[in-house]
Amino acid sequence: MDTNKRPVVVGIGELLWDMLPGGKRAGGAPVNFVFHASQLGAEGYAISAVGCDPLGDEILGELDQNGIGYCVERVADYPTGTVEVHLKDGIPTYRIVEGVAWDHIPLSVRSKEIISRADAVCFGTLAMRNPNSRHTLMALLDNTRPNALRFFDINIRQHYFSEELIDQLLAKANVFKLNDEELDMFKPMFGLSGDEDACCRQILQRYNLRYLVLTAGSRYSKIFAEGEMSVLPTPHVEVVDTVGAGDSFSGAFVASILQGKSLAEAHRCAVDRAAFVCTRAGAWPKE
Repeated sequence: MDTNKRPVVVGIGELLWDMLPGGKRAGGAPVNFVFHASQLGAEGYAISAVGCDPLGDEILGELDQNGIGYCVERVADYPTGTVEVHLKDGIPTYRIVEGVAWDHIPLSVRSKEIISRADAVCFGTLAMRNPNSRHTLMALLDNTRPNALRFFDINIRQHYFSEELIDQLLAKANVFKLNDEELDMFKPMFGLSGDEDACCRQILQRYNLRYLVLTAGSRYSKIFAEGEMSVLPTPHVEVVDTVGAGDSFSGAFVASILQGKSLAEAHRCAVDRAAFVCTRAGAWPKE
């Protein structure tokens, strides 16, 4: 792509309020990704749905204030999504409310127009939990340009995933992100063997991925590409919470790659961004 123009990044899926002990914060993995990519110079868009309620009004206001474009439908029959977030030593656990607006994202002319311009699109398993949104998101992925980065962050939450769904999404992706616990969980699914690096290489080759991103919490992260690998330790910081840290890593990495940075440079940017996010409350802190 032309690195002199702003890359277009799109997050499709959940848009919600993280109900933290200190108050509510806008979030949802795909839009967290977009927020951080846009903070680093990308033109960002969210595709989702919210309710016809005050929480929906407020979260659209958050998108406007942060310069995030969007195709977010107002759904009359379902409330704006919320997630109850509990923190222990800064590490979150989640209870994700069901039957909410982002479970019912409609397919629209506007969303197809946005996705057709995307240089990168981020998606995960969570927004696929309802057939309505799953149908829309699969159709949007099929309308993504062939050379766009299609970033699948597995982002396992509760019981909202299946082996079949993960296989389907990997077939649509060319970038895959998971953590070390998720890798261990899915070794039987992928039929993986050997050490961590060997397992990651097997996934990379099997699904013809451009990049595979493996994070290991406070220890390190690795990014694999064909014939190349980058490994960096996780910086030690005073953690306020880790909400959205993984999404910030993803957004920074993709924005950097689209801006023409090397794998090693993009990885460093991603690590530094995630470390910064851990020192602030919520998923959308600003410098």
